[in-house]
This record gives sequence, structure tokens and C-alpha cells, in this order.
Amino acid sequence: MRKKIFLLIGFILLITLLSGCAQVNEPITPESEGIWNKYIVYPLSWFIVKVADFAGGSFGLSIIIVTIIIRLIILPLMIKQIKSSKAMQAIQPEMKKLKEKYSSKDQKTQQQLQEETMKLFQQYNINPLAGCFPILIQMPILIGFYHAIMREPKLQEHAQFLWFDLSAPDPIFLLPILAGVTTFIQQKISMVGMEDNQQMKMMLWMMPIMIVVFAFNLPTALSLYWVVGNIFSIVQTYFIKGPELKAAAAGKSGGAKK
Repeated sequence: MRKKIFLLIGFILLITLLSGCAQVNEPITPESEGIWNKYIVYPLSWFIVKVADFAGGSFGLSIIIVTIIIRLIILPLMIKQIKSSKAMQAIQPEMKKLKEKYSSKDQKTQQQLQEETMKLFQQYNINPLAGCFPILIQMPILIGFYHAIMREPKLQEHAQFLWFDLSAPDPIFLLPILAGVTTFIQQKISMVGMEDNQQMKMMLWMMPIMIVVFAFNLPTALSLYWVVGNIFSIVQTYFIKGPELKAAAAGKSGGAKK
């Protein structure tokens, strides 16, 4: 769980970076210098513009399509993350036994616990870092989206989509709230079978609240990216963990009747 805390801290730092980067007011062009501009921001900006041309000039539809394409590209990592989560859930009884066996808090005992835990991971071919990869990959994409939105002149000129301006915060806060709600749902279904984990319960509420707070002040296009990405993840998780989710729902229904 320590890794999740570090990821959360990193997430906060990166989101903070979004609002204060020195280049955010400089238009992005093929001549923009720097590795970040050449290989992340400009290609993403170019792709959004090209998809918008294909979508009749709608940058809102473009962001939706680009988000789905990105999610499809990283789908293998997301599937691996879900499978790793299920494997971690399956070995929880054995991990509980290890913690009971090495319950002492002295350094030597805790070191033995870590060694036995790693052996358990190796035995079941579990990579405890598998859950980090999709998040780490999405971070530069998220920042790249922010820069592309703020620095692409065509998007600034044609930023209207439905009732909002993609380059400005949502005036009625609907998309930020939807971003938080869909984040909660996505995490909730991912946590099925791990309801007793107190740290996971804390993350279940912290992440949606944090996303809503940040989304209130960030361009609406980022909220749109979050909402579409979350819906994609919810559908994906449902198909991968469908039987497990149905069994959990049936168990809750049976408990309620009793």
C-alpha cells in the first residue's frame, strides 16, 4: 500500500505541475523545441486536430475518439492490471497467514515477512508493480492533453462543444462531478473482493474527491477525457470481472433478504 501512497503523492505533484508550467501559454508548433514538445505535446496536438477534421471540426468529439484510441492502445496493460489485482485477491489468505506468522514489529522479522511475501509473489507469478504501469503511462498523456488544449491555436479558436468551452473550466461543474462519480464507480468495481482493505477504502473516496477539486479549475477537455476514460474502464472491468461482479451482487442481495 506504500506504493499507492507514493503514486497518490506523485499524482498530486503532477496535477500541480499542470497549472504552473512555464510553456503553457506558448503555442505548440512543429518547430517547438524540447523532447517534451516534440514527442508528447505536438504529436498529441496534431492527432487531436486531425481527428477533429475527420469529426466535422468538432474538438469535443475528437477528444472522445482520441481518448478511446489511447485506452485501446494501453488495454493490454489495463487487462494485466486487473488480472494482477485478481491474483492478489486470491492469495490474500496466504498473505494473512504470513502476517500472523511474522507479527513481530522488529526489523529482522519484518525483513523475513518481505522476503516470504516476495517468494509468494514469485510462486504465483504476480508482479506487485503491475498496477502502477497504466497510471504511470497515463500521467504524461494527461499532461500532454493539458498542453495540447492550452497551446493548440485551432482548438482555442473552435473550443465550443455542447454547452461548454473545452479550453475553460465547466461553468456548471457537471463534467467535473461526472469525472468524480465515474472514478468512484470504476474503483468500486475494481475493488470487488477486497472490501476489507481499509487503505483501499480510503483511496476509494480520496481519488474521486481529489479529481473533482482539480477538475473545477482545469479546462473542461480534461474532465471530458477523465469521464470517457473512466466509462471505458468501467465497461472493460465489467467484461473481465463480470462473473465475479455478479457473484458479489448476488451475495449482497442474499444477505439483504436474510
